[in-house]
Amino acid sequence: MVGPSEKRIGVWFLKGEHEYSERQACHLVSIPRSVHRYQSIKKPDEDWLRERIRELANQNKRYGCPRIHTLINREAPVINIKRVHRIWKEEGLQLPRRRPKKRNYGPPGEVVNRALYENHVWSWDFVFDRKERGGQLKFLTIIDEFTRESLALPVSSRIGSQKVIQTLEYLFMTRGKPKFIRSDNGPEFVAYAVQDWLRDNQCEAMYIKPGSPWENAYIESFNGKFRDECLNMHIFRNVPEAERIVDYWRDEYNN
Repeated sequence: MVGPSEKRIGVWFLKGEHEYSERQACHLVSIPRSVHRYQSIKKPDEDWLRERIRELANQNKRYGCPRIHTLINREAPVINIKRVHRIWKEEGLQLPRRRPKKRNYGPPGEVVNRALYENHVWSWDFVFDRKERGGQLKFLTIIDEFTRESLALPVSSRIGSQKVIQTLEYLFMTRGKPKFIRSDNGPEFVAYAVQDWLRDNQCEAMYIKPGSPWENAYIESFNGKFRDECLNMHIFRNVPEAERIVDYWRDEYNN
């Protein structure tokens, strides 16, 4: 599809090279004369906005236009997303293509106990990474399936059932408790201590079938974004540094 800018070039060419009148040239390329004559007025903040978009895109290489617009709105809430999208295209900003992975998504069907309201269903899982000089980093990811909010993202070299319970205790006190919490059959989640604690707090554990990650699609999606936008972008020297960087990323993700 040819846009107004290309059509204006066509009118200028016909007028200059073939000596068509403006009326004739506009008619041939199907552009109203008022559109051909229109001169856009550069807004005072255009240069600042363009430079800021470039800076944010460079700092957050896995962020697309909508996420960059969210960051811009924290500094200048009146910026329309259409302006950001226009500049994004003009600057040729694109996300690097990722090679799609072959995955078994399993049979189609409805999500069991789909979340209908906030604090109805939570999901949790573990994500792993490595420190700069070796050594494991273990992240506990917990989200609300209805709001998609990241509720907690603790990191340590080891996270056992007691740390899992401590994290849940804090969330239940500060956020309320869900009716269900969904997970795979990892040892930390099926531990008797965790199951007993959930039962005592009237929260029902839902376990997906082994080898069926599609049954826990919301946390799988979150984990993919977390790895793509945060873990793959940083090298962590130690646990405190990982905590600081992950907390910053989580705050941006939720807002």
